[in-house]
Amino acid sequence: MPSTPASIVDRIRSASRQMVRELGFMQSTLAATDYPPSAVHAILEIGAQRALTAVQLGEVLGLEKSSVSRMVRKLVDAGELQESASGDDGRVKYLALTALGKRSLKSIHTYGRKQVSGALAQLTEVQQQAVAEGLATYAQALQARRTGIPLAPGSALQTVQGYQPGAIGRITEMHARYYSRSVGFGAYFESLVASGLAEFSARLESPRNGLWLALHAGRIVGSVAVDGEDLGANTAHLRWFIVDDGLRGLGAGRQLLSEATAFCDRQAFAETHLWTFRGLDAARKLYEDCGFTLAEERPGKQWGTQVVEQRFVRRLPAHESS
Repeated sequence: MPSTPASIVDRIRSASRQMVRELGFMQSTLAATDYPPSAVHAILEIGAQRALTAVQLGEVLGLEKSSVSRMVRKLVDAGELQESASGDDGRVKYLALTALGKRSLKSIHTYGRKQVSGALAQLTEVQQQAVAEGLATYAQALQARRTGIPLAPGSALQTVQGYQPGAIGRITEMHARYYSRSVGFGAYFESLVASGLAEFSARLESPRNGLWLALHAGRIVGSVAVDGEDLGANTAHLRWFIVDDGLRGLGAGRQLLSEATAFCDRQAFAETHLWTFRGLDAARKLYEDCGFTLAEERPGKQWGTQVVEQRFVRRLPAHESS
């Protein structure tokens, strides 16, 4: 990768410092609230995802566990956040906005949009687009540096269909790492994912089955599969939906689900089912946005740990079935 001229580095550093000052990050509070920047960002991220664990919040904000714990406690005491256990597993606590927190979120968005729209009003439409694209790319580059996931020049997220070398191991790794940290799933779960993927991959030549992978700089960072054979009765099974920790929030999950549901519609599956468990609220929002509804909920241990399992169902749209 070519080195960056010092003049460009210093221009970006200077612009970044000016942005920090102009946006109010040098002040003790932010966005017309009584809270410091870290707390404001916590409210924004929890509002965007609907629910997060403290561990997940720390990863998104890039903060240490102790700092997140203190901040969360203050926001809970202030009535902005509420904690709830994940199903029957009391070890995992999810954070969500209270009614007060939702009002604060609305006020933060109103303030921030006024700031940005006021600044952009000074620019032409072409300049506005350049700012939006440049800032988004730079933010992704900063995130790539922090997470260790390389961002090649001009690289972007892309979705491909079908098996790629290393897919079974990489999908298994993403599942194992995320669910071990989030809910304590262990070796049983990891082996279940690996064996299931291996069996399914041998059936990918069937036109009723499909696998979609999100790639970033050539690396697999997300997946989803449609198994059109294991449930029978013209019912599709959506499986192995995951996005790597460092790439959440960039649209990869929504794109993967869009590809999978479009495939189900083309194949005219009467229904598409997926199994998950209570507490994964960010994923649930994506499912519901794609037309899935909760059909069943019950305690179970199919992944090796007692959770409240949920089955979501999406029916073939009427215009597709006619």
